Amino acid sequence: MNVLWYMCAPDGVYPWQPEGSRQVDYGYYRQLAQAYDHLGYTGALFATGAHDVWVLAGALLPYTERMKFLVAVHPGLIAPTLLAKMAATFQEFSRGRLLVNVVSGDAKMLGAYGMTLPHDQRYDMADEYLTLWHRLFAGESVTHQGKYFSTEGAKLALPVGTGIAPPPLWFGGSSDKALDVAAKHVDVYLSWGETPDQIRQKIDAVKERAARLGRTLEYGIRLYVIVRETDARAWDAANDLYARMDAAAIAANQRFVSKSDSVGQQRMSALHGGHKPDDLRDLEIAPNLWAGIGLVRPGPGTAIVGSPDTVLRTMDAYRQAGVDTFILSGMPLLEEAYRFGELVLPRLDVTREVSQAKHFTWSTLFDKDLGSAKSA
Repeated sequence: MNVLWYMCAPDGVYPWQPEGSRQVDYGYYRQLAQAYDHLGYTGALFATGAHDVWVLAGALLPYTERMKFLVAVHPGLIAPTLLAKMAATFQEFSRGRLLVNVVSGDAKMLGAYGMTLPHDQRYDMADEYLTLWHRLFAGESVTHQGKYFSTEGAKLALPVGTGIAPPPLWFGGSSDKALDVAAKHVDVYLSWGETPDQIRQKIDAVKERAARLGRTLEYGIRLYVIVRETDARAWDAANDLYARMDAAAIAANQRFVSKSDSVGQQRMSALHGGHKPDDLRDLEIAPNLWAGIGLVRPGPGTAIVGSPDTVLRTMDAYRQAGVDTFILSGMPLLEEAYRFGELVLPRLDVTREVSQAKHFTWSTLFDKDLGSAKSA
């Protein structure tokens, strides 16, 4: 299986409050990268934030030995030939440790960069963009006149294919258009913070579309995690976060996400409705899954809450739904990476190579760690 940790600002114990935030600079990023590499995570998600992800990933590469770099890209903001050249360069210098996270974003975020395409057209554009990507990484010389892009004799100069493997494409999106793009182009389909039952439905939908094209995908989910030695202590930690979610912070985040045309964001917002009940457990949307973080943070707002055994059982519920990749985070990133890395990660057979995920067996894990009647 694959377990990645998050790499993005803001960060801190309560990063939605000034007094709960910490400075996120190059020195701090180096600490994060070295911690993830040391602890044994498959890699890190370099998500869109204050820092440019390509510059950041390149700057951190010398401080790591094994972890993979899942770097966000937005189709259309960089010409496809240039992005392919950037990716091939990173693959060469990292010795094959690049993963590309294709993000179609939302109108508000992309509008700041001059992209004003409506939702469905962004996915039509991504389809054309990724078609060119695949041709370039197949070693073709590409001349193309399309609706969104034109190239004349585009070709990668680096020895792609045999010398440099194409980086796997990861992708998230919940609309029908997004599912079509995923089924046609990507290697790993990602979802945000939904329950195992909800993500099972999405995985089935993508599998059906991919099967029509003769393709198979892997599947992942992005979640927070609040793990402590016992369930009670984990919920106490969640309650500490919840107590710091003041009305002003909630209102500010809800104004921000309400303007998004992202279907995934709309699904996350629906889990809590922008309302903070008196009891945080009222936002427990499935066993050990808490939607409270979505009140103050955009994107995936669901956390697994519990002891190491509870976290493992919840991860297995996702595994049963078809998930084999987890992108996790906690607040603060550094301390919670160590906490999860020491309490849970050693009990998982985490691989640094995506292609080796088939060697992991959940039956062995639960026989060994959770007292199954069957002997390992």
